Amino acid sequence: MARFMGFYPCITKSVVASFAGAAIAVGPVGGVAAAVPRSDGVSGQIQNAPGTPDAPEVSALSWTVTDVGSGNLLGAKEPHLRLAPASTLKTLFALALLPQLPATTEHTAVTADIDDVAPGSSLVGVHEGTSYTVGDLWRGVFLSSGNDAVHTLARLNGGSDLALARMQATADRLGARDTAVRSLDGFDTPGQYSSAYDLSLFARAGLRNADFRRYCGTKSAQFPAAGGPNSFGIQNTNRLLVGSHGVEPYPGLIGVKNGYTSEAGNTLVAAATRHNRTILITIMNPQDSSANAVYEESRELLDWGFDAAPQALTAGQLRGSASPSATRHPDAAHHGAVAAQATSGKASSGLSRHLEAAVALLSLASVPFLIRAVRRRRNRTTR
Repeated sequence: MARFMGFYPCITKSVVASFAGAAIAVGPVGGVAAAVPRSDGVSGQIQNAPGTPDAPEVSALSWTVTDVGSGNLLGAKEPHLRLAPASTLKTLFALALLPQLPATTEHTAVTADIDDVAPGSSLVGVHEGTSYTVGDLWRGVFLSSGNDAVHTLARLNGGSDLALARMQATADRLGARDTAVRSLDGFDTPGQYSSAYDLSLFARAGLRNADFRRYCGTKSAQFPAAGGPNSFGIQNTNRLLVGSHGVEPYPGLIGVKNGYTSEAGNTLVAAATRHNRTILITIMNPQDSSANAVYEESRELLDWGFDAAPQALTAGQLRGSASPSATRHPDAAHHGAVAAQATSGKASSGLSRHLEAAVALLSLASVPFLIRAVRRRRNRTTR
């Protein structure tokens, strides 16, 4: 026993050295954190999958590009940065409340429906005494970003407090830990924030719902659809969808939601389909002051996503970045560090190479001990 214990430190050192040598010889296993290039020397990390073209230089504080089919994050800049979401938060409102009432349910608007709409809100024009279907109101939410339609729907579904609780519960269920809900409609409210990453989770979940997908991609409608003296036409305010104000429509665009407030600046969640692939982008607060910056920067990100996706899926899938702390700090912005994971689709073979190399090196490391044992046996025999 004493002799064995005397060998133990040597064996331990050999094992450690062997594994270290294996790691150096073979390289990192697929699935470990990949190096992330920075957009500048101080902050604003940009990442994209290995082997893909460089992501475009855009002025937004935060953005993500996601392949909807696989869920892979193809590229991002500060995806967990907590910012004011503006009306893109209406995607979460829709996720939480769309299943609650049939689209054909009718409601005659009353003043109480919109009593708590904040001054300065965007409105679709819900008119007291006019009858609307739930479908009409959802078109008012998605096309005109109508906070009056949002609050009317919330009241139909049990009131604002219940709707807020459902929104937060939905965010939590989806793992959206960068989101704290304080308003139904995304209007600037103290303590409210979301992130480009979380907004992509909401949109991707929403696109799996046929009603959500139809509403977010509707370009124009009559409000209410049944007509009448208070009926009028509305058009989607997403310029990338409809093509307006000097913005060309993006081919294959299927929605999702734009927004603006003084605190949030411009925000946009947009998805497009090309050759059976759907790319989803989220973009928050472009620093370019031109009127259409959010749309043109989104166009660049969509183009890049379609170019990058085929290479990313073969050269290495870049999955969701490291989750931020589950503890919310409403008054502190979280600049979640982006830990990109390169999973080449051959992670198991990479691990096998590590194990094979480790075994080989362990075998080499054991040779001196075997030789020493043989010599001792010979010495015992000759004594």
